[in-house]
Amino acid sequence: MIITRKAIPRRMFLRGIGAGVSLPLLDAMVPAMTALAKTPARPVRRLGFVYMPMGCDLPRWTPSAEGRITELSPTLRSLAPVADQLTILSNLELKNAYPGTHATSNAAFLSAAKARWTESTDYYLGTTIDQVAAAQMGRNTLLPSLEMSMDLLQTVGQCDNGYACVYQNNLSWSSPTTPLPAEAHPRLVFERLFGEGGSSADRQAALRRRASLLDAVRDDITRLQTSLGPEDRARLDQYLDTVREVERRIQKAEAQTKDAPLPDLDRPAGVPASYADHARLMFDLQVLAMQGDVTRVITFQLARETSNRSYNEIGVSDPHHPLTHHGNDPDKVARMAKINAFHVSLFAYFLEKLQATPEGDGTLLDQSLYLYGSGMGDPNIHNHVDLPILVAGGGAGPVKGARHLRYAEPTPLANLHLTLLERAGVRLDAFADSRGRIDELLSL
Repeated sequence: MIITRKAIPRRMFLRGIGAGVSLPLLDAMVPAMTALAKTPARPVRRLGFVYMPMGCDLPRWTPSAEGRITELSPTLRSLAPVADQLTILSNLELKNAYPGTHATSNAAFLSAAKARWTESTDYYLGTTIDQVAAAQMGRNTLLPSLEMSMDLLQTVGQCDNGYACVYQNNLSWSSPTTPLPAEAHPRLVFERLFGEGGSSADRQAALRRRASLLDAVRDDITRLQTSLGPEDRARLDQYLDTVREVERRIQKAEAQTKDAPLPDLDRPAGVPASYADHARLMFDLQVLAMQGDVTRVITFQLARETSNRSYNEIGVSDPHHPLTHHGNDPDKVARMAKINAFHVSLFAYFLEKLQATPEGDGTLLDQSLYLYGSGMGDPNIHNHVDLPILVAGGGAGPVKGARHLRYAEPTPLANLHLTLLERAGVRLDAFADSRGRIDELLSL
């Protein structure tokens, strides 16, 4: 028997005038012989990292039981719908984050490296885990990695006890001297994922030339749909509807910002006024980026260390940073914990979106691993032990979820980094100050 039908390449793009839209995983991408054998398309592995600033109230974070848990802690309770894909790890530490600063908390989170103490441009850190992964996992994607944040303005100069602001601004470093700036503007993230690029001015001009990115590729989409089976057509329609919905929400946010008589007239257009709406939109963009296989490695900073953002939408008007220096005042601790739970609830929203998005014979959550946590443990004393850390997702393999692993002795966070790299198919002998791998996450 001769098989002649060719598969659609996974890296196929629909291209129009100044726009490119990558495709989700379709059955038509399976080679003909494989399709006849009813073998599902092979999923890809993805790694993501979400940073929660300034530690948390550990008693409200930490589950009371160890091993298999049936009830999540108060701070983590919003994660209940995806509990079977969660592993909480206690007593991990970042020795290289000492002497105990906000700058080193952020800098060491993904590097596990010691930041050079400097206020100038001779800063020096280490290559972060996401960039180690991107060097291998990003070879076949449009973007090797995607760096995102929630803070629109970068601070400059000296930010924390003689440390340059670059350490607080950037989670991701492609080399010890090369920090990778994160993007907080949803429109620019969207265009980086699906537009043809150029300077900010070029991208804004391109927006005025086209009412919708998808309109530019309508003919290509129509031609592709005629060659797909019913299931693929439905999957493609769902994906394109999601793209259009994200675009619509960004345009709506731009219009609201432009037309509303706000006192902050310099705020960039396209950013929702509500922190939660902004964060959910940024998480939605991550879903699209992974679903379209534009990138397989993502970092996201929920707020910068020493952030003085207040969260009036959840009834906390106090600036976040001063609350973390609570002096064990129960009322301040409770308000800080409310912020911690709020951040986790936004991550829960994201995980549920991944779980609801089909991919191969599972979901995007099944094929991804996300690390959520902070480089600081107890912010009141600026320590870097017993960090709030959890891992979510399947990473293209089964996960024994709803678990709480507690180490008897402080264990390097770099052990977890090394383990996540291996689960993603990136093999290293060691990473930073690692002393081994976490067997419980490997023997699944």
